[in-house]
Amino acid sequence: MATVPVVEQPPPTAVAEAPAVRPRKGILSYWRLYAAISPFYLLFLAFGLIPVGFSLYLSFHRWDGLGSMEWAGLAQYQYLLTDSDFWQSIGNTILIWALATFPMIFLAMVTAVMLNSAVRFKNVYRFAYFLPNVTSIVAVAIIFGSVFSTNFGLMNALLQAVGLDQVAWLNTPWGIKVAIATLMTWQWTGYNAIIFLAGLQTIPSDLYEAARIDGAGPVQTFFRVTLPLMRPVLLFVLVVSTVTGLQSFAEPQVLLQTTANESTFSGGPDHAGRTMVLYFFQQTFDNNDFGYGAAVAWGIFLVVVLFSIINWRLVQRRGEE
Repeated sequence: MATVPVVEQPPPTAVAEAPAVRPRKGILSYWRLYAAISPFYLLFLAFGLIPVGFSLYLSFHRWDGLGSMEWAGLAQYQYLLTDSDFWQSIGNTILIWALATFPMIFLAMVTAVMLNSAVRFKNVYRFAYFLPNVTSIVAVAIIFGSVFSTNFGLMNALLQAVGLDQVAWLNTPWGIKVAIATLMTWQWTGYNAIIFLAGLQTIPSDLYEAARIDGAGPVQTFFRVTLPLMRPVLLFVLVVSTVTGLQSFAEPQVLLQTTANESTFSGGPDHAGRTMVLYFFQQTFDNNDFGYGAAVAWGIFLVVVLFSIINWRLVQRRGEE
């Protein structure tokens, strides 16, 4: 009798168990990570946020730096709005900024285009153009003081060489502004040229090839291809130049300290070189009026923010047209 083979039945499939839900870790479980990044925030709190908050608190008080504070309310800001010296410092700063920024941006763009088309020694050129930005501003201001000297300056020597009269650069209002603006232009042209160069190198070469095939010349290619694509970089340079230019201090302070009759923060004859930050230092450290100096500092902050927004809107609007 034949035996029937017994077919083994497969074991029933085990029901898949649900994955275990991991308990959520609390914030304290990451304390090592927070401790690793805490030095930055502690330093920012101690040397950034707390001083800014204290300056705002101080602007509502009268204080000479030693005695007790006296509550002044909005009196400091009310006087700031009618302070002719503060408004003169704003005018000086804006004029110096305009004389320095627009030639600087033009020269930086031209330099960047030349560097982008260079074949050999690119790194040498980049280092040479970036060098003025890392040079001590005090040393540079002393050198420019000699360049714009009335009797033995290089600028007057060049004017005499072409048959023109000497100019008392550091003793006339316009001469002071031109000297400070020239110093700032020399200092920041190379730095912004490197930024423009980085933007130029991100433009695809296919666009230039297409423009060349369509018959566009170098000038048309620059204004129709390069400049529109460089608008974000141009906006960055313009905003940064506005922030740095409207906060100029070391340039006029060192350049004009030998010609200042009142103090090292007076800005030269007729206060023609007294910028906003220079006026802030004069009120705070010469007059020992720390409360009003804090109000001036916040006025400077508002002016810088306002001009940055204006520049940003102008560039953005041109990009939308």
